[in-house]
Amino acid sequence: MSNYLSYENKVLDILSDNARLSEKQIADMIGLTEKETCDIIANLEARGIVKGYKAIIDWEKTDRSVCSARIELRVTPKSGMGFEEIADTIAQFDEVETVYLMSGGYDLALTVSAKTFKDIAMFVSHRLAPLPSVLSTATHFVLRKYKERGIISTENSDDMREDIG
Repeated sequence: MSNYLSYENKVLDILSDNARLSEKQIADMIGLTEKETCDIIANLEARGIVKGYKAIIDWEKTDRSVCSARIELRVTPKSGMGFEEIADTIAQFDEVETVYLMSGGYDLALTVSAKTFKDIAMFVSHRLAPLPSVLSTATHFVLRKYKERGIISTENSDDMREDIG
């Protein structure tokens, strides 16, 4: 069984690094047959360990406008439910990409995306802040991404700031 777990862990490491590899390529990398590798991946998906596969897109290079923000929330947990009910409610909003329970000065951290800064502001003021359990929000707009999900943005952009030194 521990040998199987070792193969599972190798598959997970490979998928988290590059989910576009074929089952055959992964099998060759870890020394299993393609069928064995397919079975491991199917099992990981069935158990909810692998939840999906998603591309990392640099939206600034497309004709589509996307604005992102980090939102910190202080909330009142429900008796007997803790933070689960409010986290589940917030996770249902299409604008919300991530919801994390946090330690420290706030309870939940969200990553939210919309077309514009104004769309995010309207989402916070009209849909998020009015929720009964929400005590306060703090919105931080993402101005530039330097690294996302382990991928570094290596391209230099034209820096329009003037050197005044």
